[in-house]
Amino acid sequence: MATYKKRGYKVKSKEEKEKEVSAEELESTTAEVFNTLDETASKTEEWVAGNQKYIFIGIGAIAVVLLGYLIYSKVFAAPQEQEAANEVFQANSYFNEALSVNLNDKMVNGLTTRDSLFNLALQGGEGKYGYLNIIKNYPGTNAANLANYSAGIAYLNLNNYEKAIEHLSNFDSSDIIIGAKAKGALGDAFAQLDQQKEALEYYEKAFKHSDNEATTPMYLLKAGITALDLGEAGKALQYFNRIEREYADFKNTADGKMLEVYIGKAEALN
Repeated sequence: MATYKKRGYKVKSKEEKEKEVSAEELESTTAEVFNTLDETASKTEEWVAGNQKYIFIGIGAIAVVLLGYLIYSKVFAAPQEQEAANEVFQANSYFNEALSVNLNDKMVNGLTTRDSLFNLALQGGEGKYGYLNIIKNYPGTNAANLANYSAGIAYLNLNNYEKAIEHLSNFDSSDIIIGAKAKGALGDAFAQLDQQKEALEYYEKAFKHSDNEATTPMYLLKAGITALDLGEAGKALQYFNRIEREYADFKNTADGKMLEVYIGKAEALN
C-alpha cells in the first residue's frame, strides 16, 4: 500500500529532530530554575516575615552606632583635636629651639640650654602644656600621637632611653620620613642600652618603612654597623653594598664617607 504524503511536507532530518529535543529540554530546565527561584523567594519572604522584629532591632542597633559615632566625631573628637593642636604649639616651639641649638653652646644664662629646652618641651612652660600633658589630656588625638614622637626624641637626647622607647613605641605613622625616623630612633635607644639585637631589628624596620634618599641609606648603614657588632658580616656586607649601589650621593655625607671602610671590614670578616 502506498504511503500518502501531504503536499509541501518535508521529512525532518536527524539534526532538526535533535534541535527540537534540545529546545524542549532547555524550556524544561528554564522552568525548573524559575520554580526554584520562586520557592527560594517564598522561603526568604517567610523568614523575613517571621524575623521582622530581630531584623528591625539589628538595623536600629547599627543606626544607633553610626549616629553615636557621628555625634562623637562632631561634638567631642573635632573640638578635642583643635584644642590639643592649640595647646601643643608652645611645646613644639621649645622642641624645635632645642634641636637648633649648637651642641657646643652648653650654657646660656646659667642654664644647660639644650637639655632645659627639651625638658620645657616635655613638662611645659609659660603656663602652657608640655608633651606629657598633651598625651595625658588628649588621648587618641593626632596631637597626642605626634607628642609621643617628640617626647621620645626629647628623652633620647636627654639620655633617658627607657622613656624614649616607651613614647616612641606609642607613636604610629605611615609618613615616609617621620615613620622611618621613629623606628630608627628606637634602634638608637636600644643601641645605647647595649641591646644590639633589638637595635638591629628597628634599624631594619626603619629602612624598610620607605625607600627614600633621606632615611633609607642612613638606617642601612646603622643596620650594617650593628650587624657587624653582632658577628653577622654577611648581612652587614649586603646592607653596605646596597648603599653603594643605590644611594651613591650618601657617600658624600659625613657618615657615608666611612662606607668603604665598613665594606672592607665586612668583606674581611665574611
